[in-house]
Amino acid sequence: MNTKTARLSSQQPSGPKPKPLFSRHNVFLYGTLFIVAMYYALPLYVMIVTSLKGMPEIRVGNIFSPPMEITFQPWVTAWSEACTGLNCDGLSRGFWNSVKITIPSVILSIAISSINGYALANWRFKGANLFFTILIFGAFIPYQVIIYPLVIILREINLYGSLAGLVLVHTIFGMPILTLLFRNYFSSLPEELFKAARIDGAGFWGIFFKVMLPMSMPIFVVAMILQITGIWNDFLFGIIYTKPETYPMTVQLNNIVNSVQGVKEYNVNMAATILTGLVPLTIYFISGKLFVRGIAAGAVKG
Repeated sequence: MNTKTARLSSQQPSGPKPKPLFSRHNVFLYGTLFIVAMYYALPLYVMIVTSLKGMPEIRVGNIFSPPMEITFQPWVTAWSEACTGLNCDGLSRGFWNSVKITIPSVILSIAISSINGYALANWRFKGANLFFTILIFGAFIPYQVIIYPLVIILREINLYGSLAGLVLVHTIFGMPILTLLFRNYFSSLPEELFKAARIDGAGFWGIFFKVMLPMSMPIFVVAMILQITGIWNDFLFGIIYTKPETYPMTVQLNNIVNSVQGVKEYNVNMAATILTGLVPLTIYFISGKLFVRGIAAGAVKG
């Protein structure tokens, strides 16, 4: 009898009792998350349904109702027909200008900042602390303070109004914060790996390319998302340091939305806004997990 009782007791489940699915805690937690998600998703929903309606349906006034007859003409107009100043070629020209600005700016700023962060974290050269302090100070200087000096500098080197000049501006402004991210990430890696590579005879570049880079994919994704988002969404530098022929997509979007000529086409404005934001949204959704990993693995550690 005692043996049978012991066998039955050993087969009983152990561990903490599972919580009920609809407990007070879960209802409050997921209810709050749902409300917050709806709060942020509602404007996007309004933008999408408005961009798929014709103007007669929009004039009815119910912005939350789905389109009774879906039309993609507002998207076509926003991309290739909307007027931005004297040009009526839509956002297509601004899109390719933004691509030409974003790609080299991201590559240059990340390449330079990763080397800076690696040197500051692993190679204690003379004046490293002063150099790092100057970089961090540069990260918190308001952009408005140095707009005019940069105009003069770009004018003197014949880059004002060109895409190359704007690439240079974005590269410079991205370096301080990216250097901080890379420096903190490389400092969080085991120091024994660096010392072992030094003992094996690897030099500055050998350790960087063969040891550090293979372990740094998360922080590179973090830097890429930050730079693409910041550069693609930039309006201030785009309107100051370029000219109408080289305006990025955000400046053209502003010209379309704030146009005072003719009928206000809200469906075209919404379509143009969604088109402008698609690139950073796509990048984030594709690499979102690596972004979280990079932050958790030391991107913001001191």
